[in-house]
Amino acid sequence: MHDSMTGFLDYLTKERNASPHTIRNYAEDLRLFQSFLEQAPAEGNDPALVDPRRLRRYSAWLSGAGYRPSTIARRLASLRSYYRFLRRRGLAESDPTTALRNPKQSKRLPRLLRVDEVLKLLDSVAMDTAAGLRDRAMFETLYGGGLRVGELVALNLDDLDLEQEMARVRGKGRRERLCPFGTMAADCLRWWLAARKPRVAHEKALFLNQRGSRLTSRSVGRLLEGHLARVGLVHSASPHTLRHSFATHLLDRGADLRSVQELLGHRKLTTTQIYTHVTQDRLLDIYQGAHPRA
Repeated sequence: MHDSMTGFLDYLTKERNASPHTIRNYAEDLRLFQSFLEQAPAEGNDPALVDPRRLRRYSAWLSGAGYRPSTIARRLASLRSYYRFLRRRGLAESDPTTALRNPKQSKRLPRLLRVDEVLKLLDSVAMDTAAGLRDRAMFETLYGGGLRVGELVALNLDDLDLEQEMARVRGKGRRERLCPFGTMAADCLRWWLAARKPRVAHEKALFLNQRGSRLTSRSVGRLLEGHLARVGLVHSASPHTLRHSFATHLLDRGADLRSVQELLGHRKLTTTQIYTHVTQDRLLDIYQGAHPRA
């Protein structure tokens, strides 16, 4: 990796306090770009000397390699941040990403579970073992608070206020917010805490694996897949599906978009507006099924 790329990652870590997940994504994107540059050594492999035409070829190369438009857009966004860093540090004379455009994105609606499907899932989790108590508490918290799975596994014991039924959540960019999670989740969390057995006495993670240490996002996904399969909901649902379902069910029942934005921790209202398309589709279904002239 070029020295300026290493310097950029170091800047993100030390000055921007970026999360390890963010650093890994940037590092992967930059390595791929460096690999592309090295395929044409005659043109040079110094990123500071890359011109807009070569970047357009890189975008086309990503598309030809089969990457999805959303993935290409993320990789190009990493380069925009990188070249802004180079300009600010005086390491590049110009920013070749200025005129670079993202590929056209297909509008994909988020996958959802209906209310009855969510209840079927939650009620199916047997709570006669510590693992069952943990899984039920996790899924209730994901759906009750609309959390991202990364936010869920990052929860510590002192982030919970069970009396107020609130959690302090660290979201993207390490922004903190308070999330209500509801009475049922609070009850399940109390039951889980009574059964929780950490590997070491000072373990602060809320949700633990079988070894008594912090559970990972990937493990939560696998656990959810297993529970969904057991109740016959074997479609491509993930922990994020519960977050999408949380938002849509709130809007279906009259919650305003701004409030849902705050609950989800979205910085921009436009990010939350995807859910209005889902509720509009449902309203259309209701209309077509009920109106005599539909």
